[in-house]
Amino acid sequence: MKVSYQWLKEYLDLDVAPRELAEKIARTSVDINDVYQPADGLKKIVVGKVVAMQDHPNSDHLHICQVDIGEEQPIQVVCGAPNVTTGKKVIVALNGARIADNVKIKRGKIRGVESNGMLCALQEIGFSDKIAPKDYSAGLYFLPDDAKEGEPVFGYLGMDDTIIDTDVTPNRGDMLSMYGNVNDIAAFYGLQSHFKELPVEENGTENTSDLVSAKIDDHKIAPTYKLRVIKGVKIADSPLWLQIRLWNAGIRPVNNVVDVTNYILLKYGQPLHSYDYDRLPGHDFGVRHAKEDEKFTTLDGDEQTLKANDILVTVDNQPVALAGTMGGEGTAVSDQTTTVALEAAIFDPVMVRKQVRRLDLHSESSMRFERGINPATVETSLNEAAELIKELAGGQVTKGIVTGSEKSAADKQITLSLAKVNHVLGTDLQMADVEDVFSRLRFAADVKDDDQIDVTVPARRWDIFVAADLYEEIARIYGYDNLPSTLPVMTRNRGGLTPRQRFIRASRHDLEGMGLTQAISYSLTTVDKAKQFQIDPVAEPMKLDFPMSSDHVATRMSIISGLLIDIAYNVSRNVNNVALYEEGRVFLPKGGERPEEQEHLAGAITGQMLANDWHTEDRPVDFFQVKGIVERYLHNMGLTGKVTYVADQSRREMHPGRTANILLDGQLVGFLGQVHPSTAKVYKIPATYVFELNLESLIAAPKVANEYHPISKYPSITRDIALLVDDDITNAMVMDVINKRGGAFLKDVHLFDVYSGLHLPKGKKSLAYTLTYQDDNDTLTEDQVNAAFDKVTKSLTDTLGAEIR
Repeated sequence: MKVSYQWLKEYLDLDVAPRELAEKIARTSVDINDVYQPADGLKKIVVGKVVAMQDHPNSDHLHICQVDIGEEQPIQVVCGAPNVTTGKKVIVALNGARIADNVKIKRGKIRGVESNGMLCALQEIGFSDKIAPKDYSAGLYFLPDDAKEGEPVFGYLGMDDTIIDTDVTPNRGDMLSMYGNVNDIAAFYGLQSHFKELPVEENGTENTSDLVSAKIDDHKIAPTYKLRVIKGVKIADSPLWLQIRLWNAGIRPVNNVVDVTNYILLKYGQPLHSYDYDRLPGHDFGVRHAKEDEKFTTLDGDEQTLKANDILVTVDNQPVALAGTMGGEGTAVSDQTTTVALEAAIFDPVMVRKQVRRLDLHSESSMRFERGINPATVETSLNEAAELIKELAGGQVTKGIVTGSEKSAADKQITLSLAKVNHVLGTDLQMADVEDVFSRLRFAADVKDDDQIDVTVPARRWDIFVAADLYEEIARIYGYDNLPSTLPVMTRNRGGLTPRQRFIRASRHDLEGMGLTQAISYSLTTVDKAKQFQIDPVAEPMKLDFPMSSDHVATRMSIISGLLIDIAYNVSRNVNNVALYEEGRVFLPKGGERPEEQEHLAGAITGQMLANDWHTEDRPVDFFQVKGIVERYLHNMGLTGKVTYVADQSRREMHPGRTANILLDGQLVGFLGQVHPSTAKVYKIPATYVFELNLESLIAAPKVANEYHPISKYPSITRDIALLVDDDITNAMVMDVINKRGGAFLKDVHLFDVYSGLHLPKGKKSLAYTLTYQDDNDTLTEDQVNAAFDKVTKSLTDTLGAEIR
């Protein structure tokens, strides 16, 4: 809210500079956006009177004006404004003046005629198009007749005021009014408020109830609804003091009726709405929900399509306003209006907020309805507005108020403990100190004993509900700067990571050590992508009721799809070698109210893992490189269980000949392989290999304890063996036999050659291995090694039908 410092001084005996006041408000109440004077940056702009005028000889729209600026002789100014006329007081920028946007005015010739300055519109001295009165939007602004020639214009236009622009939080809706600001400032400075209410004098002869009626069937959507009628009004411009109040607050003056409603909005925070009584479809007011797809044309001329949750003000069941948002075009006050129906109400803030955001019809009124209205000043606001309209528009206020509903302005009773206050705030306050705070706030306080105090919170502070709210009030009025500073109490417990945290951190460290870069992708994706790359496919993904976009409608059940999007992003920018991993959660619906959250680890690699150079050829990533990464990771994590890799052709998103499931002691814990070419085409990526592991299973699996084993000081012995086996015999099958029969001294088995083709029988292949034997406690003999090696060869022959070459 833009708070006028001069307006504040009418109600408070302030003896502080505006910027000092703003700093105090920021530390005590609400944030401050800016502190400024509308005249900042402007100079040499004075009052002038057009005393003579003639047409420019070389132009069909310019005029040569003689302008009295309080000097011995008038100055000559060439002006093109269509409304310039003699006898009017105008805004004059003299030679050397600075106007809006730091534009400098210089003496010069315009089409051959000398001009010694500029006659200005309001926009040219800093007024925005949104607040400049429409009557002067295309021409000069005329100052009042009592303005003295040659004096600076700033005082006449309220530009010498200081504006404190506050940023009001949602809970402090009371600060969206001068009434709220005055109460708060008076409290933290300990001042006496001189806030004035203007009582209404009903000078009409008719009863309001004979002219209108109001019936609110649902008090939830309109807890308070009141009406008054003012007859015989004459629509005209508002006096300058009222216009200044409005445009300094960022509101455009319209006419003496509408301006009064906006003035009351600023003063009390109570939005009002004025209707042209004679243009209403009837006289029976009500508030109801809109019908689905019901049409309504608002004041701005736009036709709105409404939803069933929207709320309307109706007359004889015909909509005349969007409640709390904007009035209707057909019942707006115009120059022909003679009778005004004036509405003051409280509407449901949640419904107003949803309505405003959906229709994008934000306004000063809706902002206040959304944050709450003081029920104690609804009738006060209505009465003062009626009185001002009577004074400014010459009308007659009819007798009485018509009430459709009324929310009582109930005060709240809260009991505080002095000991608890001091404990929470870390202070050593006395009961007299606490009483003084509530006296400043004008909260009634009744001290029960040395510790207990009953506090009555008035309805104007609807943000206060419980004792904790009053602790905050005591702290901010007492002064946050006065609260004692203390060091936090630290525990003596040793910090550290849980086993789960250590495992996850080690997983990240391990993959980064193998050349992968961490990525973080969205947990929300499309339904189709959420179904892809699941380790163990489940039901449909969980969908959001209100997704932020069509690409983020379902929770992910795999991490890989997000990594593929990241790879596509890099590849589209000519980054062809990408190796990413991500550790994060997936969400698996398994029949409960909430999905099961699992920690997963996934990787995606395309291009080359190692850069080619003079002695290394290009080698794009393949299945075995990715398998090696996964094997090394699982080994480094110290799993005691047996890890096996089983070919899998059931995953639609994966290449059927280059995909394997990963099993730990027979339990499926993940998979790895190449993304199917058709899937890669959809993602717009080249050949890409991926893996995904269920960390929950790995974390729960038994681990090898870290133990020290000294390196053997005794020599090792190797034996090579070449086998001729059937094509369907896998390396894993051979390794199982060798490890099972290799004996206690077998330390390592290494496959160093695979051959198939010419010189071998059809359906056969050759596998060559190096077996390494070593004793940790003694030197092996040839006989020991030969005996162990013979057992291996015999088992390979008997079990797999291998032929030793």
